[in-house]
Amino acid sequence: MQESRYILVGLGNPGVEYKGTRHNAGFMIIDKFIQDLGGSFIKKKFDGIVWQGQYIDSQIIAVKPMTFMNLSGKCAAQFFSFYKTQPSKLIVIYDDFALNIGTLRIRKGGSDGGHNGVGSIISETGAKDFIKMRIGIGPLPQGFSSVDFVLSKFKKEEMAILEKTIAPNAVEALKSLIKDGLDKTMNLFNRNFI
Repeated sequence: MQESRYILVGLGNPGVEYKGTRHNAGFMIIDKFIQDLGGSFIKKKFDGIVWQGQYIDSQIIAVKPMTFMNLSGKCAAQFFSFYKTQPSKLIVIYDDFALNIGTLRIRKGGSDGGHNGVGSIISETGAKDFIKMRIGIGPLPQGFSSVDFVLSKFKKEEMAILEKTIAPNAVEALKSLIKDGLDKTMNLFNRNFI
């Protein structure tokens, strides 16, 4: 049986000043996934840092673009092209303030939903039918600009929800996508966990 290969791209901004910000939810989730598999990001490649490993019978290439959010596609497209990946094997994990905190939403295809990082990936790869895992960081407070909100840090209680509830479920959802496929994963994990 031929081994399958998945590219997982967690979106965020590099640098200590962005650590713990809502826009870095994708970085946080992919970090937890790699920790769960017993690894860490160490290797630099194609404008990102990468971890390569195995989950069941699939090769996993996990990437954190170091290009800043709005240019995420520059990094992702290089991996997509180099590994000749099918869109259905590309999984992008990112924040979404249209979803309340505690919510996971997984789907294939669709628009960028106004998310510049996802828009950059669609533009640079030419692919739309990849799998999107959205991490709820909302709601956007009244009178708050979306830019200021996503670049602000999680409150202590929000970070607790992310670390204790969302991250473990997101990790299990990523494993489920690889092991059981999209439909089963959406049925199990498309919900609010609090």
